[in-house]
Amino acid sequence: MGDELTAVVERVRESVEGVIEGKPEVVRLSLTVLLAEGHLLIEDVPGVGKTMLAKALARSIDCSVRRIQFTPDLLPSDITGVSIWDQQRQDFEFKPGAIFAQVVIGDEINRASPKTQSALLESMEERQVTIDGKTYELPSPFLVVATQNPVEMEGTYPLPEAQRDRFMARVSVGYPSPEAELRMLDVHGGVSPLEDLQPVAHADEIVKLIETVRGVHVSDAVRRYAVDLVAATRSHPDLRLGASPRATLHLLRAAKASAALSGREYALPDDVQALAVAVLAHRLLPTAQAQLNRRTAEQVVQEILQSTPVPATPQQSAFGGLGRGAPAYPQQPPRRLG
Repeated sequence: MGDELTAVVERVRESVEGVIEGKPEVVRLSLTVLLAEGHLLIEDVPGVGKTMLAKALARSIDCSVRRIQFTPDLLPSDITGVSIWDQQRQDFEFKPGAIFAQVVIGDEINRASPKTQSALLESMEERQVTIDGKTYELPSPFLVVATQNPVEMEGTYPLPEAQRDRFMARVSVGYPSPEAELRMLDVHGGVSPLEDLQPVAHADEIVKLIETVRGVHVSDAVRRYAVDLVAATRSHPDLRLGASPRATLHLLRAAKASAALSGREYALPDDVQALAVAVLAHRLLPTAQAQLNRRTAEQVVQEILQSTPVPATPQQSAFGGLGRGAPAYPQQPPRRLG
């Protein structure tokens, strides 16, 4: 990745980290999903900064931003838009919904009914909305950042499998360290830092970054490694639902974005390994017996990573020069209450 594009990423990262204290790995995963043309699901208990992270990322980029507060009475047309009869023109006029933005923040997505949640399916996968037989293209870049509380909490609906599969990665913000929480009291004790946050990158720059990520080289060995990891989830005895082919594609795209963020023009098995839990775990369904044994999907993915052979790759890339390895991404599962 060129020096100019690297500088853009660094500006966005520093801007978001100025608001989210002590969570650099969570911020990096958010940027990885953005550059990989995916969508991000942030799941954790209330008050740990889920919405703050989504807003900070959105405000750091000079893009159109819309926020949707999901509630039980929210209608699908509130998200996608509706056609209204215009008396003067004697024709229907389309009124775009909140989904027509470059960064869409879906706050507490699992508080809406499954019917309303399904309104996001077409837009997240195909980046378009179809209303009354007419298709409307969504802007580029297009990123959905959704937050949700653990489903054990009152007034929540579990996300259906098809909806979870549309999210490239799931991340748990987690509680800050005592030192980070002290810094947060100093920074957030008066005025919210979001109020002073200014865009540090333009939408056109993000589009260029996305095009750069598309050109990252992935060897046949790394591709096969990603396929082997996903295939292992489909035959694991502790899982009744494995990862889909879409998960394989998302894992590869995320690995390419991770390589670009590390300043490399090629992906390594390390990139795939570092992202496997975040990309795969939320799509998997453990068996009833595994749940009784308190086996989580995250534990199963870690077990698969340990048992799947890692391909040997040359130390030097075909592009010349040594690249940095993949950094650590958040591996902890979302906490449950009770």
